[in-house]
Amino acid sequence: MTYPISVKVSFDFSSGPSFGAAFQIGISQLGYAVLADSVSTVVDLSSQTTAIEIRRGRDLTQDRFQAGSARLRVLDTDGSWNPQNIASPYYGLLQPLRKVVITATHLGTVYPLYAGYTLSYDYQYPRGEELGYINITCSDAFTLFNKSAVTTVTGATAGETTGSRVGDILNTIGFPNSMRSIDTGQTTVQADPGTVRSVLQALQDVEFTEFGALYMSHSGDVVFRERNDAISTIGGTATVFNQTTGINYANLKFAFDDRLVFNTANFKRVGGTMQTTFNQASIDTYFPHTITKEDLLHQTDTDVMDTAKAYVVSRKDTDIRIDAMTLDLTTPNYTAGIQAALGLDFFDPVEISNEQPGGSTLTKTLQIFGVTHQITPTTWQTTFTTGEPLIDGYIVGSNRFGIIGQSVMTY
Repeated sequence: MTYPISVKVSFDFSSGPSFGAAFQIGISQLGYAVLADSVSTVVDLSSQTTAIEIRRGRDLTQDRFQAGSARLRVLDTDGSWNPQNIASPYYGLLQPLRKVVITATHLGTVYPLYAGYTLSYDYQYPRGEELGYINITCSDAFTLFNKSAVTTVTGATAGETTGSRVGDILNTIGFPNSMRSIDTGQTTVQADPGTVRSVLQALQDVEFTEFGALYMSHSGDVVFRERNDAISTIGGTATVFNQTTGINYANLKFAFDDRLVFNTANFKRVGGTMQTTFNQASIDTYFPHTITKEDLLHQTDTDVMDTAKAYVVSRKDTDIRIDAMTLDLTTPNYTAGIQAALGLDFFDPVEISNEQPGGSTLTKTLQIFGVTHQITPTTWQTTFTTGEPLIDGYIVGSNRFGIIGQSVMTY
């Protein structure tokens, strides 16, 4: 490679959700391994991998994180990856939903980039070429949650916090405790409705009720961030990007449109009545932009209305946006840029400045909501998608919202 980073791609043929080495009684030591169905067969694919694409992030229009994906191109020089080859060392082991972990090492520091499960193996044998290859497509645990259904959530009683409810849902499907990072939550919820839905839908209903964030980390852990946590990170020390005194970037993507405008909200909790709020000034400017959400888990309609008002106040206006920033990690003398590309993740604050035509300068302090790595043996580009905080302002009380500088909401 032409840049000072090494990449490791590990493929684990064992079953189960955990990404650690399997524990076998009498051989392994607890604390250095995890329980699994069988001892894992882990293969290092680093030298055979010729291209990597990793995509993780939040859909800002839907206000929820999507499943993180990865795609690997792996050379197959001897047919080892052919599931019908009985001479393959992997014969009988190659199945969908096996585990892939991708890390990068720079100046002695190991950075996790992705942990997920294989969805498909696409075989290619180009005509006239001696070597074949496979494209391995992966998804994180969101795909496991989406394929699992839940009706009764054990322990999901009225009055518990959103964080406790997330834990109850994960307990119901036996997702490992060691793969969770869950905030307490600022909102209390009603008893679980007991309806048939996917585990992912159940988790995302809790996420929206909290007005927080639920996603998979680059290490494969479930992360649930309460709204106070999601908001407060914008006040941290921002990494500075510009073309003079900060970290250089290769490209910025600007936008000025109404894609993220919402000036009317229709929100309804399970067992409640529809709560509607709107901002007439925004409607007069942009025409109606409506969002409707049902199956929320608030305990009272008043709490639902608070959430609806906070949503509209935060999204009633638009401004020029910096939607994405790309870093070229092959840039000479780019240590700070490489460390930022490998180390920054969701909700980390960034300050981005750009000199505009005509002599003006645009400066934005934003949060990271998406990370994409596109890697080959000679190229590496990292793109961050960015956005404003989920809610403008701060939170007071257990279920109540307070919005800084907004006369629309007064408590």
